[in-house]
Amino acid sequence: MITVQKPTLLLDQERVLHNIKRMVERARDSGVRLRPHFKTHQSAEIGNWFRPFGVEAITVSSVSMARYFAKHGWQDITLAFPTNILEIEAINQLAAQIKLGLLVESVETVQFLAQHLTHPVNLWIKIDVGYGRTGVDWLNTDALDALTTAIGSAPHLSLRGILTHAGHTYKARSRSEIEVTYHDFVFKMKAAKARLEEVGAGQIEISIGDTPSCSIVNDLSDVDEIRPGNFVFYDVMQRQIGTCRETDIAVAVACPVVAKHPDQGKLVIYGGAVHLSKEALLMGEQQIFGYVALPTPQGWGSRLENAVVTNLSQEHGLISADEATLNQIQVGDIVMVLPVHSCLTANLMRKYHTLEGDIIPLGDLDAP
Repeated sequence: MITVQKPTLLLDQERVLHNIKRMVERARDSGVRLRPHFKTHQSAEIGNWFRPFGVEAITVSSVSMARYFAKHGWQDITLAFPTNILEIEAINQLAAQIKLGLLVESVETVQFLAQHLTHPVNLWIKIDVGYGRTGVDWLNTDALDALTTAIGSAPHLSLRGILTHAGHTYKARSRSEIEVTYHDFVFKMKAAKARLEEVGAGQIEISIGDTPSCSIVNDLSDVDEIRPGNFVFYDVMQRQIGTCRETDIAVAVACPVVAKHPDQGKLVIYGGAVHLSKEALLMGEQQIFGYVALPTPQGWGSRLENAVVTNLSQEHGLISADEATLNQIQVGDIVMVLPVHSCLTANLMRKYHTLEGDIIPLGDLDAP
């Protein structure tokens, strides 16, 4: 176990590799393409862990992230965020180097790309299937028709398919609820696909991207591509909804205990919102910001049943615990916080410490 003096993000490589292997097998069993979302780990080194499993295509969430991973050898990248036309120069540079996929949901963006792109790209129309964040409503046939016509008339643009992120599966609280949501949004995607093909889009693909569906639905063959990202680490949110086991969670933040208040039933840790994020969820009627475990020579043990992170400020974290747990933990000890949302925690911490003592940085996305 490494020496910890301040909040430190620990990574269990064995669990990460297990998670990758299992998702690769799920995709293979369903006959779909796995294009994992690398925004979760943002690391060239961790990205390389996917290569021995045959992964060749990836998803990212920004132009700078696409540039970073292209620089590290990835040649087939989909930028799964609505195209920001203000970055057209960088987009053109990427399109000249790699097989690039872009997201569109407005005719204005398509027209701009048609006028300013200097190299071919694949386009995906972003579809809203109920999450409500962004995308064309699957029932908006006028918008779908207009996008199909605009893309078809542009020489550098090729309509690859329709893409969605069904983020509302994260609100599910059971495997069966996730499955119901999955079948509902796949029905909507198939209806949108049929509409596009009816108005001349040609044969197109369906791409989906939420970790809950990709982790538990046994047959994913109704789609062509899956783009999960969080599965590489999982987290407390995924555990709560039944997407993973606790032993699949591959990251934890090691936090020093800096104060102890037995009369209030709490511990104070050096580990706050700038380390863990403010992402929270309900456990019963209590809002929590993470599970708590104790360090072991192998990393960390099972979560403590009677201790959870109940409050965060910028640097402080408060752990509510029962008397037995408070007696077990002293000021100066280290506790392990399993994050509610590992993607945000990794982005804040900026580097991983493996259990073997290696340091893996997140990519410098601002580097030229």
